Amino acid sequence: MTDQPELTVVHDADRQRYALRRGPDVLGSATYHWDQGRVVLDHTGIDPARREKGLGAILARGTLDDLRARGLRVIPQCPFMAAFIRRNPEYQDLVDEAPAEV
Repeated sequence: MTDQPELTVVHDADRQRYALRRGPDVLGSATYHWDQGRVVLDHTGIDPARREKGLGAILARGTLDDLRARGLRVIPQCPFMAAFIRRNPEYQDLVDEAPAEV
């Protein structure tokens, strides 16, 4: 058993990103910008020094779940997010335009 804090995905609107955190540490982020009321997902990355299996998926799910809860549509320009949505069709309803080819 470990005493590591729980992983959370936090929306940072000022920096236009979702941050994957473990306690105070940021392990990765998904950046975005706005385009005519839609959220364009630009880039997703996990800190190479802290890569653990599945962290990217946790970040993607947290990001997409929050966007769904806020009633927003997405354009997944980030290849990771586009591939994640393609592999997880429960998120396909969020896509406003076809995901980028990977």
